[in-house]
Amino acid sequence: MGEKVVAGGFDLSDRQRYRRKLHECLEGLERLLAEKRFDRPKNMMGLEIELNLAGADGLPRMVNAQVLERIASPDFQTELGMFNLEVNVLPHRLGGRVFDQLAEELSAGLGYAHRQAAEIDAGVVMIGILPTISRADLVTANLSAVDRYSLLNEQILMMRGEDFTLDIDGVERLIWNSGSIVPEAACTSVQLHLQVTPARFSAVWNAAQVVAAAQIAVGANSPFLFGRELWRESRPPLFTQATDTRPPELQAQGVRPRTWFGERWVDSAYELFAENVRYFPALLPICDEEEPLRVLAEGGVPRLQELVLHNGTVYRWNRPVYGVADGVPHLRVENRVLPAGPTVADVVANAAFYYGLVRTLADEPRPVWTRLPFAEAEANFDAACRYGIDARLRWPRRGRAGGLASVPAVRLVLDELLPMAAAGLDAWGIEPADRDHYLGIIEERCRRRVNGATWQVDTYHRALAGGLERDEALAATTRRYTELMHKGDPVHTWPVGLTEEVAASVPVVR
Repeated sequence: MGEKVVAGGFDLSDRQRYRRKLHECLEGLERLLAEKRFDRPKNMMGLEIELNLAGADGLPRMVNAQVLERIASPDFQTELGMFNLEVNVLPHRLGGRVFDQLAEELSAGLGYAHRQAAEIDAGVVMIGILPTISRADLVTANLSAVDRYSLLNEQILMMRGEDFTLDIDGVERLIWNSGSIVPEAACTSVQLHLQVTPARFSAVWNAAQVVAAAQIAVGANSPFLFGRELWRESRPPLFTQATDTRPPELQAQGVRPRTWFGERWVDSAYELFAENVRYFPALLPICDEEEPLRVLAEGGVPRLQELVLHNGTVYRWNRPVYGVADGVPHLRVENRVLPAGPTVADVVANAAFYYGLVRTLADEPRPVWTRLPFAEAEANFDAACRYGIDARLRWPRRGRAGGLASVPAVRLVLDELLPMAAAGLDAWGIEPADRDHYLGIIEERCRRRVNGATWQVDTYHRALAGGLERDEALAATTRRYTELMHKGDPVHTWPVGLTEEVAASVPVVR
């Protein structure tokens, strides 16, 4: 959303000037694309993980500033809520043993952060939504003390003009009104970046949209919110509703939400940036001193700061990213579909599945998206969020007959997508040992029909059957999850249920 945002109000002229600068940035991007100024292929990937902070009781701890002070590393940053952190992994070249290297770096970094948090009676929990989060935790007072979060909250509320309504109808139903965007902080995710050339961008973005449903089906890890069992991956409906600038009347008119899947396949990166400018009013109309067209005219490379800032406030599940490194512009596809966790091994397996699958699908001479209507891809995404690993997905039939078939997600992954992912990893030059190990984790999840969401739900229901009350069961499930997360074995190997020690401990009930 921009490196620095200074608190303060905006007047009418700020928005008009910002709109003008946005259109100048778009023109600048168009010229850069026409002049083929972008970086050559380097097979670069990057990864970010949002984290929760919780105490030994499993409840959230509002101490991210203190933990960050102890960590003292630029790799860790604040996130929206005071119980959140984000860790950024330096870009890596896809190839060789990169996934083992990622796992080693993540394990070391998260272990260090966990030890620093332990000094103030907190710990790191890598999970999509912390099951013990309560309504009392998601209030404005628990926004991180960073200007951009306060400004963003203020501007979204001003644009909406009323409280946010959360209404998620899953296994159980949750209805709640919130006077701030803080419920968004309950959603902690993994973001996977892939640098691409302009010529490859549309194929990679379309492929990422196609695979989003399969990613969620095998990786769902967010079944609870406020003591209710909702969707197997409840982050997308929660995030969509917690950032919705539209009052009901604008929703009824078909105005697009700021968190969205999209509405069509694309032919270029420019289309997505232009859509963001065309459809969405500025939330943070903060103008940079740079004049992008003048910089271009003088032979330089503009940072396009207004476009970058605006793009960061439109929450596509697969987002286009413009950046400049060493004076050379580049494009990335940022995949924002996955929840955090459960373990480092699971996160890296999810990454390997994604990067391999996207490579193969983007290379196909007859791409899947030419045979799969966009509306079906979006429906697949919703089905995967609702039902997780038990979802059924619509997918093009093989052979000349064509058409679409409804297929269990696990069968689609085992029969078609995993072989594609393996071929894609081979094309990236990944070592076979890395390929087989991490894709094997995805395969075993499908064979056992287990992911983070199923483990949480099954363990929670066993705790209820064992006599615990709802809040006690959620707290105990969170403590057991945290224990197994730090041991590091993939989630499909986790025993369901509580240990005697966890079950016997006295939970804090709110």
